[in-house]
Amino acid sequence: MPTVNRFAELADEITEWRRDIHANPELQYDVHRTAALVAEKLTAFGLDEVVPGIGRTGVVGVIRGRSNASGKVVGLRADMDALPIEEATGKPYASTVPGKMHACGHDGHTAMLLGAAKYLSETRNFDGTVVVIFQPAEEGGAGAKAMIDDGMMERFGIQEVYGMHNMPGAPVGTFAIRPGALMAAADRITIDIEGKGCHAAKPHEGIDTILVGSQIVNALQSIASRNTDPLESMVVSITMFNAGFTDNVIPQQARLRGTVRTLVPELRDMAEERIRRIVELTAEAYGATATLHYSRDYPVTVNNAEKAAFAASVAASIVGEANVETNVPPTMGGEDFSFMLEARPGAFIFAGNGDSASLHHPAYDFNDDLIPVGCSYWVKLVETAMPAA
Repeated sequence: MPTVNRFAELADEITEWRRDIHANPELQYDVHRTAALVAEKLTAFGLDEVVPGIGRTGVVGVIRGRSNASGKVVGLRADMDALPIEEATGKPYASTVPGKMHACGHDGHTAMLLGAAKYLSETRNFDGTVVVIFQPAEEGGAGAKAMIDDGMMERFGIQEVYGMHNMPGAPVGTFAIRPGALMAAADRITIDIEGKGCHAAKPHEGIDTILVGSQIVNALQSIASRNTDPLESMVVSITMFNAGFTDNVIPQQARLRGTVRTLVPELRDMAEERIRRIVELTAEAYGATATLHYSRDYPVTVNNAEKAAFAASVAASIVGEANVETNVPPTMGGEDFSFMLEARPGAFIFAGNGDSASLHHPAYDFNDDLIPVGCSYWVKLVETAMPAA
């Protein structure tokens, strides 16, 4: 596997960074320790600029090549935040913070981009400028949007942008990408139901919010099965149902929460309209009222076709064409790198993490064997996009 030789030498050091971040997970925008570590290392690597506090707690570093005749500026992004999950790996470097863990591999993403930044700062074998982006709050906090809203793209002159995510189940040394829609829009729904509380032995005197909520949950499943073209993709999942406090009282209120995933704008619009009608009219049929709060969180992650082909060619230069899937099926997972791809052309790619537990699982762990591959991808992308004169 023709990875960059330097990363064989740096692998142990980068692994130490990764495991330190893993042992000290932080959530959403509260990534102060991780951001400080990133800024400290970028400064030590000798980057031309290191700017913390972008998008609240994001860090941006600038590396200028040996020349700048091309005037090209390429952004590379990694995410820094963890998840509110109790770790169950039993690793020596497991989370030291109860209820928090790096269950999505953002520790590895950060470490790999740090490794690439170190190498690129040492060699500067490219014509143009690299902007390394360390982003907070990917897990539901829209940290990418916060950095964009803070003027990151304009301030650093970013012209195109690339992201990478590990993929459990795919062998280390493989990549997967596709042009167009790669990951789904991720929306949140909250449904508040108001009924009439009463004694559980006298249900005829009340309006049962648990019954109403159950009927709403059942009816919502018809949107994907009966309102969506079978050749299209949609997910409507209710993941939380809160109602009642004891066994002999029918509760006055109930709250449901869930997620909606779609790959095209038309389905997104249809889903919101259908959910609202089902929620309100089902509740009315039982004599209750229900209010839908629909939050459009992350848009569809859409790869620019030209940049996706370019990213695939870079990956193939490292692992061989046979190990790069160029038309991987879209996933219904969401990713806030979508905001960056709305702001600038670019591409998001998956890198195999081996036979690990799935993402967001208590037993998940980033595979350190991926580090030389991921670092090499970043470096080759830069040197190929902006070849030295």
